[in-house]
Amino acid sequence: MRMNGRSLPASVLLTIRDRRMRKANAAAHKATAATGTLVASYNVHKCIGVDRKFDPERTSRVIREIDPDVIALQEADNRFGDRDGLLDLPRLERETGLVPVPISATGKGHGWHGNVLLFKKGVVRDVHQIRLPGLEPRGAVVAEIDLDGNRTLRVIAAHLGLLRHSRSQQARVVLDIMSSADEKPTLLLGDLNEWRLGNRSALNTLHATFGPQPPAVPTFPSNLPLLALDRIMTNRHGMIAAVEAHDTPLSRVASDHLPLTAFVRLDHMVSADHTTMTSMMND
Repeated sequence: MRMNGRSLPASVLLTIRDRRMRKANAAAHKATAATGTLVASYNVHKCIGVDRKFDPERTSRVIREIDPDVIALQEADNRFGDRDGLLDLPRLERETGLVPVPISATGKGHGWHGNVLLFKKGVVRDVHQIRLPGLEPRGAVVAEIDLDGNRTLRVIAAHLGLLRHSRSQQARVVLDIMSSADEKPTLLLGDLNEWRLGNRSALNTLHATFGPQPPAVPTFPSNLPLLALDRIMTNRHGMIAAVEAHDTPLSRVASDHLPLTAFVRLDHMVSADHTTMTSMMND
């Protein structure tokens, strides 16, 4: 296979082979590792598919396919004008039980700068809308949700910018959110627009707090995923498992991104907090 007269890089070929292996092993992997609360991140690309058709109903069908407990959507509003929301959220709630985390939005938008956070069960304890720095209009929704009546999970739904310098600034803002003394179990969901590694990568900035994560999963472009732009990250080791792309005939055409899914182990979140507190007391 060649591109622009040159052989594809070995890393790209390896990604394609890995994708085939992941699809072949997906069923067995789910049977052994897929337990817990299903979370997802999905850049819906303003409900415009790779066929260039605007089809919000198709986008909703992908969400129904995933059937998540918590999902963060990016680009769910028009970018300009009144920033109108593009999905039929009342219908989506009737069909899936997903309700949006309430925000104080202006205009007719679903979310904050196109970020929408939806969940099935639980109680929202607190919500913040964060304007992220940079030339593009970017933001994040930060919600503290009691999902199981036992412990509150902080969820950050974010969409970082296309410019490298902006992403670095935005990553630092995310870390500032998490710098409180009463550090909570936190889940970061979103399109981070970052596949590069190294000191100049926004991922390197986040690594200080989120630490080692499961292997990156390519989600872009949806018809042949090569780049891991979308991420599900946590600040608790072992709290997420079975991270994979939701790769179906419908999701490959509904957006230029595949949805990314993972399972959150709420019981592990509680035990991790207990271990941390015990360690602090012993010190």
